Amino acid sequence: MSQRIAYYDVAPDGMKIMMDMEKYTKTSTIHRTIRELIKIRVSQINGCAFCLDLHTADARKMGETEQRIYCLNAWNECTYYTPEEKAALELSEHITLIPTKRVPEDLYKRVREHFDEQQYVDLILIINQINSWNRISIAMGNTATEK
Repeated sequence: MSQRIAYYDVAPDGMKIMMDMEKYTKTSTIHRTIRELIKIRVSQINGCAFCLDLHTADARKMGETEQRIYCLNAWNECTYYTPEEKAALELSEHITLIPTKRVPEDLYKRVREHFDEQQYVDLILIINQINSWNRISIAMGNTATEK
């Protein structure tokens, strides 16, 4: 991986906060498949190749299928995502594109059909965390490299 600045060295306290949030999101009751699907979809929207490379590899290691990974940008047209996954993906898109999409009440209610109050908060934190990572990676010039 190439990057513009060794930001973990330059801002270790800030990066520790990012890593602590990452640890927290992994302790949530949100299923790890949903967490990875969110990370991939948000990274697609934001155009973060580094994060796409990382999270598609992680999803494959977890047993995620190529079909589901490839079709994430059209998840709402597919029958092989669960209603829970679809609700989380729709919420992810709305939060990532919040200036134009917002989080309307009907979306909130659809998400809450599948996720309790704590899980809703955790979804918001997971979505915001990957948006932050995308912005850090893009701003720091992180690039996906062939393995």
